[in-house]
Amino acid sequence: MPVVFRERGYRFYFYSDEGDPREPLHIHVYKDGVDAKLWLYPEVVYADNHGFDARTQRWIAKIVETRRDEIEGAWHDHFGTGA
Repeated sequence: MPVVFRERGYRFYFYSDEGDPREPLHIHVYKDGVDAKLWLYPEVVYADNHGFDARTQRWIAKIVETRRDEIEGAWHDHFGTGA
């Protein structure tokens, strides 16, 4: 489960086994037993949210949008897919 980065105690990561066929580019977020999954394209949107409040969701989405290139690069590096 590669961790792409940590911010304010939140872990931003993806799973090494992201389905077969592999799901589209996305990121998981976890903190204190609460988690979410966000799609990165065509825009940053929540696929799932299991407990983050609305304010935290907005903050997470902004971080993911700001660091989308970094997340995408880590995804391609890990899965060996070209950008």
